[in-house]
Amino acid sequence: MGKPKVAFYWCASCGGCEEAVVDLAEDILKVVEAVEIVFWPVAMDFKVKDVESLGDGEIAVSFINGAIRTGEQEHMAKLLRKKSGLVVAFGACAHIGGIPGLANFVNREKIFDWVYLNAPSNDNPGKIIPQEKTQVEVGELTLPKFYDTVYTLDQVIDVDYYLPGCAPPPDLIMKAVEAILSGNLPEKGTVLAPDKALCDTCKRKTTKPEHASIKEIRRVHEVMLDPDRCFLDQGIICLGPATRDGCGERCINANMPCRGCFGSTSRVEDQGAKFLSALASIIDMNDEEEIKRIMDSIVDPAGVFYFYSLPASMLRRRLDI
Repeated sequence: MGKPKVAFYWCASCGGCEEAVVDLAEDILKVVEAVEIVFWPVAMDFKVKDVESLGDGEIAVSFINGAIRTGEQEHMAKLLRKKSGLVVAFGACAHIGGIPGLANFVNREKIFDWVYLNAPSNDNPGKIIPQEKTQVEVGELTLPKFYDTVYTLDQVIDVDYYLPGCAPPPDLIMKAVEAILSGNLPEKGTVLAPDKALCDTCKRKTTKPEHASIKEIRRVHEVMLDPDRCFLDQGIICLGPATRDGCGERCINANMPCRGCFGSTSRVEDQGAKFLSALASIIDMNDEEEIKRIMDSIVDPAGVFYFYSLPASMLRRRLDI
C-alpha cells in the first residue's frame, strides 16, 4: 500500500498559509516522508489534469486555503472535494472568510470601478475593465468569473476540519497532520485548536482589572502601549474576548492587539457581535451622548469587529449597495 496522497491548494488569500507549510522547517521532511504530495501548484509543477486523473476519494486529505472569490476557485474546490477523503479548511480565509472577506462591504462593480478606473495610481485612459471572454486574433481568451460575494470554503463545499489562523501556527499544522495520518481524528466539523477564548491564556490577564472600564477608545499609534497591561484596559480594541485560543499569542507578544484571525469558540455564533457586546459592557459611561461619542471614535467599526469573519458572520455581506 502506498503513502497517503495529500494536496494543497491556494484560493483567495495572501499566500501566507503556503508559507506556513514551509515554516514547518525540518518537520516538513517528516511530512514529505510520510505522504505523497500529488497537487501543490504553488511549489511544484502540477496541472489540473493531474487531479482530474485521480479516482474519487483517492486523495487522503486536501488542505485548501483562501476564501472563494472566483469561478475557478469554486471549480477547484469542488474538484478537490470530489477527489478527497478529507478536506481541511486551512487558515482564516478558508475558515471564516479572512481579510478578502472585507470586500463583502462593497460589490464587484464598485471594486472594479475603483481598481481599474478611479484609484489615484490608475493609468487606464481607455477605461478597460477585464472581461470574462475576449476575442483576439488567435482565438478567445477567458478569465475566471469574479463573484460579487466572497465565500468561506464551507459555504461552497463540505468541509471536514478547520485549521484556523493567519497563518496557522506550525505546531497546530503538525498536530493536524499527525492526527490525520494516525486516524485519531475528532468529530467531523471540529476546529483543530483549543476551544477557549484567547483571554484565558493571555499573559496580560493578570493585569486586567476585575471589572475593566474605559472612557476613551484609542488606536495603537495614539498611545505608548504598556507591554504588560491588558489592551482593553488601555482603551485599545483587542478581540481576545471573542477569539479562539491556539495562536501562540504572536500578536500579543509583539505588543499588538488581537484582530481575531482564529475565529470564535464553538459557543459563539457571531464573532463581531460577541466582541461588540464585550466592548459595550466595559464602557464606563451612562450619558447617551458620551456613549455615542466613544463609539463614533472607532474608525471603521464594522471592519474592526469583522476584520476576519464577515463572510462567516450572520451579516455575510452588506446589502444596501
